Amino acid sequence: MPKTTPSTGTRRTMTAAARAAAKRAERGHRAPAPETSVAVAGRTVLIEAPKNGWEDPPEPSLESFEEDAPPKDEVEIHSRGRRLLALVLGVLLLAALVATAVLGWQYRDGHWTESARTQALTAAQKAAPVVLSYDHRHLDKDFARARTHLTGGFRAEYGKTTKAVVGPTAKKYRAVVKAAIATPATGTPAASVVSASPDKVVVLLFINQVTESTQVSGARVDLNRVRMTMVRTASGWRVIAMDAL
Repeated sequence: MPKTTPSTGTRRTMTAAARAAAKRAERGHRAPAPETSVAVAGRTVLIEAPKNGWEDPPEPSLESFEEDAPPKDEVEIHSRGRRLLALVLGVLLLAALVATAVLGWQYRDGHWTESARTQALTAAQKAAPVVLSYDHRHLDKDFARARTHLTGGFRAEYGKTTKAVVGPTAKKYRAVVKAAIATPATGTPAASVVSASPDKVVVLLFINQVTESTQVSGARVDLNRVRMTMVRTASGWRVIAMDAL
C-alpha cells in the first residue's frame, strides 16, 4: 500500500489538538475545586467552592464570652444580695425558734406556777395550826410534829427557840395554845397567795390563837396575821420562813 503524507492543514489541526491536550493535562494536575449543588427554582445549580476551600466558622474565644458576661460590679452586687438574703432568712428563722421556745417556756412556767399556788396554799393551811399550837403536857411530841412541816434554816431556828424559850415557859405556866385559821361566814379559810413561782410561794393567813395558862383567867384569843413562805422540796411543800404581821 502506498505511503501517504498528511497535508499542511491536517498537520496544523493535529498541532492545535496536541497543544489543547497538553493544556488539559496540565490543568489535570491541579486538584479540582469542590462544587456544591443548590436547588434554585426547581433547577440544580453547581456552585464552585472558593479556591481555599470551605472553612468552618471560628470557635468563640474567651474574650467573646467575657464581652457577653455581665459587668463584675453587677455580679458582686447580686452575690452580696444573695448573701444578705440568706443572712436575713437565717435571723428570721432563729427569731422564730427563740419566740417559740419563749412562748413554750412561758406556758410551762405559767402551768407550773398555777399548780404551785394550789399546792403551797394547801400545805400552808395544814402547817400553820401545827406549828403555832402546843400543849405543856406533851411538848416534845408537838414540837416534833411541827418540825415535819419546816425546812432549811427555819427548822433549825424553830428547834432552838422552842427548846430555849417556848418549852420552858409553857411548862412553867402550864400553857396550852391552840391555833386555827380564821373562817369567815362564807366558810372559806382566810388564806391567800401573795406571790408565787414554780418553786416558791408566799401565803398570808389570818390565825386565831386561843391561849390558856396560869397567867390568864379563862382563855385569851389573839387574832394574828402570819406570812408564811413555802418552798418546794423532795418531800413536798415546806415552810422556810414565818413572820407575824
